[in-house]
Amino acid sequence: MTSADSRRRVAIAAALTAGFMLAEIAGGLISGSLALLADAAHMFTDAGSLILAWIGYKLAERPADPHRSYGFARMKILAAFTNGVLLILLGLWIIWEAVHRLLAPVEVMGGLMLLVAAGGLLVNIAAFAVLHGGDREDLNMRGALWHVAGDLLGSVAAILAAGVILWTGWTPADPILSALVAGLVIFAGVRIMRQSGHILLEGAPNELSVSEIVQDLSANVAGVARVSHVHAWSLTESRPLVTLEVTAKPGTNPEILRRDVKARLASAFKVSHATVEVMSQPE
Repeated sequence: MTSADSRRRVAIAAALTAGFMLAEIAGGLISGSLALLADAAHMFTDAGSLILAWIGYKLAERPADPHRSYGFARMKILAAFTNGVLLILLGLWIIWEAVHRLLAPVEVMGGLMLLVAAGGLLVNIAAFAVLHGGDREDLNMRGALWHVAGDLLGSVAAILAAGVILWTGWTPADPILSALVAGLVIFAGVRIMRQSGHILLEGAPNELSVSEIVQDLSANVAGVARVSHVHAWSLTESRPLVTLEVTAKPGTNPEILRRDVKARLASAFKVSHATVEVMSQPE
């Protein structure tokens, strides 16, 4: 999946989301539905978050320069982290509003609420389908996908709440279902923020173990006497990086050993970028 394709998918989803947001705002204000207003607010932040994701992809394509030797690849991760924070804040706001609505109920026009929510569901399904075809291992794409998924769940909650209100007249269904969706949105935001934050803090990738790297190189690369000072981190979720020091056995060619260590890291651990320093062991 190319960055250009991911960027195109995010742009389409942003246009769909922003286009229907105004209809939900109008429907929420007229009907008095918190679920619709919450979903409209979610769509507003989603449109901004999808644009942020698009910018992340665009900047990540820029080449390295003397001031940024790795280029702008981390912009996708920064965008994902920001989207995670926005998801959490949005969920907390919806819960806050839901509590206020439970304490001070308002009249809700179930019919109009149902009509607008159904339209929102169709738009969100279309946007979700566009993003779901992208690279779901990409944290930036997953952040965008979860924003739209939260919108989709919000539309479902609004439809269910409208049905309950039309059938029973019980208006608390509106804030209660909104709060449940908000809980799912917060959960997704925390997960994305933790994963992207781990990368930003130079944490070791889950698939790389320093001890396993040491044991594997010592056992499978001829000429390795000792492996030390191993550091593993990620530039993005799909670009692991490793630096390490290898002490060569007496008589070993340092350049051949460096080449063999890099080849082993690439084949066994899928590390395409490694910095290997070779130290000579005294005769």
